[in-house]
Amino acid sequence: MDVQKTCGNTTSNPMCDEEASGPLAEIIIPSLLALSTVVVVALIFCSLLRNRITAPVSAPAHGQRSVSLSADSKVCPEAQEALQPWQLPAEYALEGLQFWQSGRYGPICNGRLKKEGTSQAVVVKLLRDGPDQPEAKEFMEWVLFHATVCKHEKVVRMLYCQTQRRPMYMVLEACSPGNLLHFLWTLRNRDPDDEDLSRHFSEMSVFLVAKQAAAGLDYLMSEHRLVHGDVAARNILMGPGLSARVSGLCVAFAGRRAGSAARRRAAEAPLKWQAPERLLKQPAIDRSDVWSFGILLYEMITLGSPPYPELEPSSLLSYLQSSHRMARPENCGGPLYDLMKYCWAWSFKDRPAFSAIVKLLESYMYLAATNALRVPDAMDVFDYNKRAGLHP
Repeated sequence: MDVQKTCGNTTSNPMCDEEASGPLAEIIIPSLLALSTVVVVALIFCSLLRNRITAPVSAPAHGQRSVSLSADSKVCPEAQEALQPWQLPAEYALEGLQFWQSGRYGPICNGRLKKEGTSQAVVVKLLRDGPDQPEAKEFMEWVLFHATVCKHEKVVRMLYCQTQRRPMYMVLEACSPGNLLHFLWTLRNRDPDDEDLSRHFSEMSVFLVAKQAAAGLDYLMSEHRLVHGDVAARNILMGPGLSARVSGLCVAFAGRRAGSAARRRAAEAPLKWQAPERLLKQPAIDRSDVWSFGILLYEMITLGSPPYPELEPSSLLSYLQSSHRMARPENCGGPLYDLMKYCWAWSFKDRPAFSAIVKLLESYMYLAATNALRVPDAMDVFDYNKRAGLHP
């Protein structure tokens, strides 16, 4: 009782300090720590919210809903600056977009690019929606790659792009009838009385298309030191009057980028089109494309038949090491087959450069037959994929 009274009258007694401050500290100190944590979290949240609200908002893109700029807009500032002249002008509009197929970065659509009553068919490659900033960065590099490389009349061209807001996309010229392989298949088993000149495809036509493809591939190597890596009929686009452009530059882009993942993608081209050095896991060079060009010639003269149709992809290397090559196809003249074998020389040093191939095609063209090629069997796509060693 005396102690309690003494404590109530003085604060200098040690016993009073110990008994009074102990329980109080246990309550106040944790409370202060919890309160400070809540304040810090609240400040961070408010900062993030304020940044999001004050981020600039893009104008609606040609009938689409307005899309807020996010961190993706800050991806690759150097690429954004380089692509500024390629941004789609406000007076153009993309209309009638229809899904065509899935690409590496997102959907690929067909549509039309319109301006003041004029219209042209285009292909639009979009970046899929999502917060994946590394993928957005790679897509920017992919667009810049097209802007830098695709400047030749025999290489598919990028017309415009949109990389300053979501959705990001690039606009490529469209060609009709389009994919060379599918075009060749439509020529099979057609009516002999069909007088449509656009469907008249002869050995002479093979020379004409091959010359254009070789010119595009020569440009890629001579101007950009770029190995295409996947030369095949499926990667040639056909336009009016048997005009042709080289496309399908995904493997070339992957090979140009640094990093083991990109290198692995560069080696994913189907085996039956690859040169021996690539089958042996050696680096691809321009003469590796020349070997594949010989396969392209075979595809054209056979109206889209798969190479080595009776051979499993795993057996291809041993087959080639034994000096075997595909036999001369029906309707294939001697000069054209000689060029195929020239492209299929085992040593890359013995194969011609694309500049030489262009000259050879020009000099041999007068020897080419002009009668329409005939293949009576329609193409079964499932059977083709199996025989060509492609994934369905």
